[in-house]
Amino acid sequence: MKIFKDLREIYNNLATLIWNFFFVMLSACKRILGVGQFFQLRGTCSVTDPSRRRFRSKMDLNLKCRENPIVIKVDSPEFKSIFTEEVIDLKKIFDKYKHEIRIAGGAVRDLLMGLTPKDLDFATTATPEEMKEMFTAEEVRMINVNGERHGTITARINDKENFEVTTLRIDMVTDGRFADVQFTKDWKLDANRRDLTINSMFLGFDGSVYDYFYGYEDLQKRRVAFVGDPDVRVKEDYLRIMRYFRFYGRIALKPDNHEEETLRVLKNNVHGLENISGERIWGELKKILQGNFAGNLLKTMLNVGVGEYMGKML
Repeated sequence: MKIFKDLREIYNNLATLIWNFFFVMLSACKRILGVGQFFQLRGTCSVTDPSRRRFRSKMDLNLKCRENPIVIKVDSPEFKSIFTEEVIDLKKIFDKYKHEIRIAGGAVRDLLMGLTPKDLDFATTATPEEMKEMFTAEEVRMINVNGERHGTITARINDKENFEVTTLRIDMVTDGRFADVQFTKDWKLDANRRDLTINSMFLGFDGSVYDYFYGYEDLQKRRVAFVGDPDVRVKEDYLRIMRYFRFYGRIALKPDNHEEETLRVLKNNVHGLENISGERIWGELKKILQGNFAGNLLKTMLNVGVGEYMGKML
């Protein structure tokens, strides 16, 4: 068994080296001859293009979910380690102004896997205006105001640590890249808009894990699944095709345990990558190459049709 494991590792490393060499050579060709001779350049998506706008349906907003979303209470050393003075002070501000705040997304997933999160993202019932008012009153500096349109305020606590805090929201209208959002105070509706079940959980400061769409069970099974209808989720943001493979390499225990229906949906929607920038595609691909099963995942991605859009990265 050890021999097969070593061979698989060699195969994955070799595939990664070949893939990197491929892009080095293409970059050289681009400088010498121009990229247009190798790949068709594709336009970017316009959020105002009515032909691609998709409205969230009532059926999608009413996905089956848990009646009681609290599935477990964590009290691990990794969980305790996240409570720096700055995190505690951030929580005190929201408590003072009577707004809920929870840890969201990847940090919850990592903690449930026994890992210490590298970054903490927060979700809140407070609107961006309410956050600006209370941070101003508490003399907390705010930076990176560009995220405000989508509900994100970045607060620098104690002039030492930056935290992104995002208002709960619903992606009401999407076009495969951008979204028109509506703020909400419903945690389930915010979880509903997220890509994968394992990324849709929240964590209370008391250790309670809130899981509306069975991400906890999927994480235990090392299953990578979309929230609700995969076709709907992918059409909201076609970059989720790449994100699926990235998280598969991070979560899955086997290189080829994909669900056939998921791969079918990805293949049927792969054309949507033509509206995603090469920079964003490359950002995801780099992470895929750094994860597990890189060689196997590249093969699956080519079978799905992703290879046609790799030229956008040049």
